[in-house]
Amino acid sequence: MITHYPNLSPLTAGLRCACPRCGRGKLFQGYLTVNERCAVCGLNLARQDSGDGPAVFLIFILGFLVVPVALWVSMSVDWPLWLHAIVWSIVVLGLALGMLRPAKAYVVALQYRHRRNELEDPEA
Repeated sequence: MITHYPNLSPLTAGLRCACPRCGRGKLFQGYLTVNERCAVCGLNLARQDSGDGPAVFLIFILGFLVVPVALWVSMSVDWPLWLHAIVWSIVVLGLALGMLRPAKAYVVALQYRHRRNELEDPEA
């Protein structure tokens, strides 16, 4: 039996942290643990492996966004160095933790889009 699934954008699936095939099932069972199978369409999610890609992408993105702002603030106000260290550590940590889950879901969705034949079960 062949079922038709919508052509889901990887960005949409990533932002919703949803199954990359059907867009309705939950991708994660914990904070970053990928479910074994989608509860809606049965896609074998255990084969999905994003590795360190999402963390590396976030390092570059956050560095590109936060460092110029931190330099601007440093030149605009006269904070002691310890305050800069605390403020920017909290900002980077908060942004990284907030963005890591959607980033991982996005990488999984991109892998599904570009390697679909390798990731789908022949019997499912």
